[in-house]
Amino acid sequence: FMSYSLSKKFTFGSLLVFALPTTIMMVFMSLYTIVDGMFVSRFVSTNALSSINIVYPAVNIVLGLAIMLSTGSSAIVARKMGEGKPEEARQTFTAVIFLNVVIGLVLAVLGTLFAAPLSRMLGASDVLLADCVTYLRWQLAFAPSLMLQIQFQMFFVTEGKPGIGLFLTLLAGIANAVLDYVLIVPMGMGIAGAAIATVTGYSIPALIGLIYFAAARKSLWFVRPRIVKKELGETCLNGSSEMVTNLSSGVITFLFNLLMMHFAGEDGVAAITIIQYSQFLLNALFMGFSQGVSPVISFNYGSQNHQQLRQVFKTSLIFTAASSLAVFLMAQLGGSLVVEIFARRGTPVYELARHGFMIFACSFLFSGFTIFASALFTALSDGRISAIISFVRTFGLIITSLLVLPFIIGMDGVWLAIPIAEFGGILLCLYFLRKYRTKYHYA
Repeated sequence: FMSYSLSKKFTFGSLLVFALPTTIMMVFMSLYTIVDGMFVSRFVSTNALSSINIVYPAVNIVLGLAIMLSTGSSAIVARKMGEGKPEEARQTFTAVIFLNVVIGLVLAVLGTLFAAPLSRMLGASDVLLADCVTYLRWQLAFAPSLMLQIQFQMFFVTEGKPGIGLFLTLLAGIANAVLDYVLIVPMGMGIAGAAIATVTGYSIPALIGLIYFAAARKSLWFVRPRIVKKELGETCLNGSSEMVTNLSSGVITFLFNLLMMHFAGEDGVAAITIIQYSQFLLNALFMGFSQGVSPVISFNYGSQNHQQLRQVFKTSLIFTAASSLAVFLMAQLGGSLVVEIFARRGTPVYELARHGFMIFACSFLFSGFTIFASALFTALSDGRISAIISFVRTFGLIITSLLVLPFIIGMDGVWLAIPIAEFGGILLCLYFLRKYRTKYHYA
């Protein structure tokens, strides 16, 4: 008994259709983070926006843990389904959900007790401290909801029902945006309103996911969990690349802010924030597609269907190449419009961000490939290679570029750091893809 959607024969078109809901879901999730930022900066204050930014690394750790557990475990579950072991797949699935709830509850208690010292540690000033504590307390109190939302998104794809995951994400995003407006504008709840809107958004997919997997009898449902230490280790290793990516984004943001403050003051920090928002949105396209095809790769690897695996790999490369070129051209042609959403034309922030965006956009030619290669090795349960790619790309290449280039060529070095690092990442990915093609039979 196995998931029909994962076992069927995928053509170029049907694979794209299967991955589409997850792709839209990731883009939509990144969009509602951006909408949050716009509401807070327009209707509360720029200080409130700074407060959210300061405590975000703590939320990023929760997110990183959830993504590590979801991507790492879904590869194992899909592989077991491919091997014809549905009962084991369900036991692993239930154990991971249970583990998420336990970790989430521990983080919720710690977050509620230590929100003030944690905010100080992350750099909150006296002016921002109250807002930081309010936002962080709400976010961490709902850590179990955030973690379950990420889990269920991934497992709806593994179940062969990516459409349900998409519907729940759209529902959560709309609820978040509507509540942002209601709680911040007419009700005047400030940053607490923004936090309540966000955690309500998390809780909708978390609750409906729990009900669905408790009642459904398709491929995955809750059974008596079986926690195998070896599997738990494999899950963490497998998903470690995604954890590395999340942790490094906090370090990279911190370095970006430091460098832009040095070169252009507050305007520079505002400019880099605008560009990071656009990077967040456009990379979501590649991440969504990679997550959408991952269970198909895991399933066909588990069932030893090498011909189908090669077809999926080839389709993924063609899609990634075409979309990378399209995103790059869109960024070059529409860069001014993207910047204008956040900064008025003619202001110093607008001029800085527009110039930077044109250089920075070159990274979109390369980032799709590195994101897909990392996801491919995770899907093949080779967490070690996936982690090496992520670690070298982020902590190795990007941080080294940021520490070296600006001091050689000035502010343009900040904009160039990511494209140069992503190009280096592609060379590393090509090396691994060639080296392991006969072991995994994807090419």
